[in-house]
Amino acid sequence: MKKSLILLAALALGESVVAQEYLCQKLTLIGSELSLPALAALLDRPALATAARNALEASPHPLASQVLRERLPQLNGLAQIGAIQSLGIRRDPASVPALVVLLAAPAPEISRAAVTALGEIGTPAAAQALRAFQPRAPGVLRAALADACLLCAERLTATGQRAEAQSLYRLLANASQPRHVQDAAARSLAVAPKP
Repeated sequence: MKKSLILLAALALGESVVAQEYLCQKLTLIGSELSLPALAALLDRPALATAARNALEASPHPLASQVLRERLPQLNGLAQIGAIQSLGIRRDPASVPALVVLLAAPAPEISRAAVTALGEIGTPAAAQALRAFQPRAPGVLRAALADACLLCAERLTATGQRAEAQSLYRLLANASQPRHVQDAAARSLAVAPKP
């Protein structure tokens, strides 16, 4: 705790970008919950956003996901994409509603990041969001959506939620999907234990 406070005090001094990146890396290793607000404050600073996000992403504290979620609407461009990716990597189920909102983002790269994060999260709520988005997804997102659905189905299968997984596989096994996606879904359906 004491080391974490020393690092936070040094971070607040606003030294060079290199020094602040170094401090963020150290906070990844020994930061406490007290470091989360300071890291969140750096998420919209282009030179430090990645270092701060990496520290939040690796944090063992559940509140790190909450901090990322709360900052998400205030971020733009690459900073927002990075925060979305971090929520996916953290597999934060509470982020599903915020990610669903971003599916309708005008920038396709934001929507693509949200689709991918939902696949990573892999909960029934994430699966439902992906299924609901499928009929209205623009063509530019179809491949990312198919990949996210496959990943989500794998996550669901791994956690014993076979009915939800098979629902996604059936969606992907139809003729509207690319052939390789159909094949992957059909294989998964064929080998999956019945729910």
